Amino acid sequence: MAAGPIIVLGKLVEPYGIRGWIRLHPFGDDPLVWAEMPVWWVGQEGGPWRETALKGLRSHGDGVVVLLDGVADRNSAEALKGALVGAPRGALPATGKDEFYWADLLGLDVLNTTGEQLGRVAGLIETGANDVLRVVTTDGAERLLPFVDAVVVAVDKEAGCIRVEWGSDW
Repeated sequence: MAAGPIIVLGKLVEPYGIRGWIRLHPFGDDPLVWAEMPVWWVGQEGGPWRETALKGLRSHGDGVVVLLDGVADRNSAEALKGALVGAPRGALPATGKDEFYWADLLGLDVLNTTGEQLGRVAGLIETGANDVLRVVTTDGAERLLPFVDAVVVAVDKEAGCIRVEWGSDW
């Protein structure tokens, strides 16, 4: 079993071919670096996780396909459709400067440049153009802030906050 909570990296979406390969929908910018992790964890939302060895990971067209140990044919791959893949935080490749795993951003307070509390990061949304922070206030109101340089001034994980260029009345 994994040491520590699992960080979800992506979702297995559909079989690719007849030899057990599966299309992966990554929740990150560079899923090819995940090949450095010899073991992945596979599970369902809220369910148990199981370790599996990664046998192959490659770009294919505009996406990524993976081959997991024990998945030898299309039927086995079909059984994993919709499963999540992840790893414990300690097993993940290091991020670069100004790069973050989504899990690192969840729960951080969001403050604007004038010091006003805008809420807390409750989730992220992937769009074609950029990721979006889903910020929820204490009274349940929700703001969607683009996670782009023009809006996000600084992320300080140690202080538990994200500074943004965003008005409280926007």
